[in-house]
Amino acid sequence: MTVRSLGYVVVEATDVGAWRKFAVDTLGLMEGPAGADGSVRFRIDERPFRIAVVPGKQDRFVSCGWEFRDAAELAAAIATLKAAGVAVRAGSDGEAANRAVRQIAYCADPAGNQLELFHGRTYDYAPFASPRGLSGFVAGELGMGHAVLPALQLAEVRAFYQRLGFADTDEMWLQMSPNPADPKLGIHFMHAACRRHHSLALVGMPAPSGAVHIMLEAKSLDDVGYALDRCIASGAHISSSLGKHSNDYMVSFYVRTPGGFDLEFGCDGITPDWETWVPTQSVIGDLWGHRWSPPPA
Repeated sequence: MTVRSLGYVVVEATDVGAWRKFAVDTLGLMEGPAGADGSVRFRIDERPFRIAVVPGKQDRFVSCGWEFRDAAELAAAIATLKAAGVAVRAGSDGEAANRAVRQIAYCADPAGNQLELFHGRTYDYAPFASPRGLSGFVAGELGMGHAVLPALQLAEVRAFYQRLGFADTDEMWLQMSPNPADPKLGIHFMHAACRRHHSLALVGMPAPSGAVHIMLEAKSLDDVGYALDRCIASGAHISSSLGKHSNDYMVSFYVRTPGGFDLEFGCDGITPDWETWVPTQSVIGDLWGHRWSPPPA
């Protein structure tokens, strides 16, 4: 029993039009059919959506949708969580249909991050076509990408996800303060059953927006470069310059979303073989680049 991949993410927005402009006009995602809940939904591959933006009173990250192979694996995951004392709510048929899945359940990790656990996929077989001419995204069986979530109770939250079948890929303990006596920032990178280097990362820090960042992987460096140019031209805040990560070799930049969290837009991430992979501990976050810039106050 294990999570197969990150199926989708859900975001709440006070201005869904701002998200449409950001996702479609700037990044080059394709808008899909709206959800029954009024959500605006965006596609990067053959799935009906990978990002759902629900109209609301806040701008925030809401939840991750984690995919299981079938009903038996989802049931096993739910039983494991309940045995550990985790409250799990079974979703209705209508809630499942709204997410274009067969069955859905809801719970939260010890840090309060919301999870939607599901199996089954609904397809309309409409091909993905980027309105900005991207060659495409690396998704499909690797899932949407990855999510990086706040986890002040780092060890406890890591253990929660291990119950769902996540395993360690890499960890970092980074000195973020100029004072070496200050505690280091811990980051756990965890993989699902798919071969994406990490579908989830947990960071020992708060995130008022609900997430640290999400990641989309494009098929080419040109896709990344053109997207960076469009982000700059649109006036979006570039949270980090182009750079290359040390652990997954992703070449990427980070841009602030209308939801207040960052989106990493990258390419060329590695796809480890979990039969032979040995978990690593990285002492630096980047091989080059990724110069960070906080948003204006």
